[in-house]
Amino acid sequence: MAEFISIDAEDDQFAYRYDTQLLIDRRDKDLDEDEIADYITEHIEGNSLIAAGDEDLIKIHFHTNEPWRVLEYCNSIGEIYDIVVEDMIRQTAGLPG
Repeated sequence: MAEFISIDAEDDQFAYRYDTQLLIDRRDKDLDEDEIADYITEHIEGNSLIAAGDEDLIKIHFHTNEPWRVLEYCNSIGEIYDIVVEDMIRQTAGLPG
């Protein structure tokens, strides 16, 4: 096992360890990328948020330490798929992410 160092959110570029990406497909009502981005920003700690798309399909990219919260929220507003959660610290250490 590789040894990992504790990180400080204010000092480290990998303070938010998990690169979380997914697609949200419209379920019952139109998707709103601004509404989705506002919710994620206000309720889930992280950075590097991208929420782009239209009323039928939104792509999410977000760095966080709690990727399950992003998945849970996105699943509550639409069908989620093409889910990728990568550990950026492991990747930097040359390990599978």
